Amino acid sequence: MSEKIAVIGLGYVGLPLAVALARVYDNVVGFDISSSRVAQLNRNEDVTLEVSEKELAESKLTISGDKKDLHGTTMFIVTVPTPIDENRQPDLSPIRSACKMMAPYLGQGTIVVFESTVYPGVTEEICGPLLEWESGLSCGRDFFLGYSPERINPGDKVNRLETITKVVAGQDEPTLKRIIAVYGAIIQAGLHVASSIRVAEAAKVIENTQRDVNIALVNELAIIFERMGIRTLDVLEAAGTKWNFLPFRPGLVGGHCISVDPYYLSSKAEMMGYHPQLILASRRVNDSMGPRVAEKLIKMLVQAGKAPKAARVAILGVTFKEDVPDLRNSRVPDIVETLREYGVEVMIFDPLANPADVKHEYNLALAHPKDMKDLDAVIYAVQHEAFRKNFDQDIIQNMKKGAVLIDIKSVLTPEDVREDIVYWSL
Repeated sequence: MSEKIAVIGLGYVGLPLAVALARVYDNVVGFDISSSRVAQLNRNEDVTLEVSEKELAESKLTISGDKKDLHGTTMFIVTVPTPIDENRQPDLSPIRSACKMMAPYLGQGTIVVFESTVYPGVTEEICGPLLEWESGLSCGRDFFLGYSPERINPGDKVNRLETITKVVAGQDEPTLKRIIAVYGAIIQAGLHVASSIRVAEAAKVIENTQRDVNIALVNELAIIFERMGIRTLDVLEAAGTKWNFLPFRPGLVGGHCISVDPYYLSSKAEMMGYHPQLILASRRVNDSMGPRVAEKLIKMLVQAGKAPKAARVAILGVTFKEDVPDLRNSRVPDIVETLREYGVEVMIFDPLANPADVKHEYNLALAHPKDMKDLDAVIYAVQHEAFRKNFDQDIIQNMKKGAVLIDIKSVLTPEDVREDIVYWSL
């Protein structure tokens, strides 16, 4: 069957998917409700840095915010965000809004595939009935559901959409066959067919929950080893010589997946009458690391004879991970908030972050590098390549004698820094 495909949501997940599909299918629409995002992409600019200007310029993809372009769609693929609210509960409003928007354009045989991360049951128990209500059609007779969890790793130039095995699931066998045909045309690594939509939903939500739990373990180990006077990285490197030791590292856990997905699973578990302990304990450990880093810096400043209220501190990086401009759920603002409670003058520098977005999301201003002089302390929070290349020349030389350097991800070693700088890594 010849498909007209509409990808709903052109963020880190939707844009690479839409561009890949447009290489194979002649009629692909990338739809986004943000007029500024649509205009930017039509200028062949992608601020997420996931798709190059050349790829956009050469793509046959129709990028639109006009709903009329959704007429005649035979397969919708939904890649909208699924965040959490202020109470750390699943916020399904974006996916509900997408369903309401798509409903008028459903026709006989239309398939709606969801890629957004959800807890098991959302696709069939929430999205299906909502699409029925809004369209007047019957799910399983007039239109059909599928699920294929996204596995995009922002900033990763090796593990890309095409090179990562894609999990797919469909409401019935004919639906599954069409979904396999569409994804099979672009995924070089092959497909894994899940036994049901709920299994595929569950597989996605546990991928990042597992990582969150493992990172929480090494974060807790880092807290313990610090009290023992042992460098955590030295311990992990020694233990890592065993063939089955998992190479997780301590650090700040933010972003749109690892710091969010466990709450989707725990929320569903509590609906079923079970209060998850390990999952939520891991979340508490990881969410506590920003304030812990800040408290450590305060102690080190005091021990170095520096008054926190008079200290000039630079934080390098505010995005949630290295070499991406994505700010979602960054834990760096936690460090800033705690330091400012002590009256510390904090400057934040990040060459990848958009200053307007930082201001909007966290009410923080980015500093200019020329302002970062005479520093009493530096927190190396995000290991952007720009920092890795120029750390000695551009940063350490601006630190006072006796200044404190906190290296959250252990990018450096004590030997990399001047002897008159007090170095500590998580």
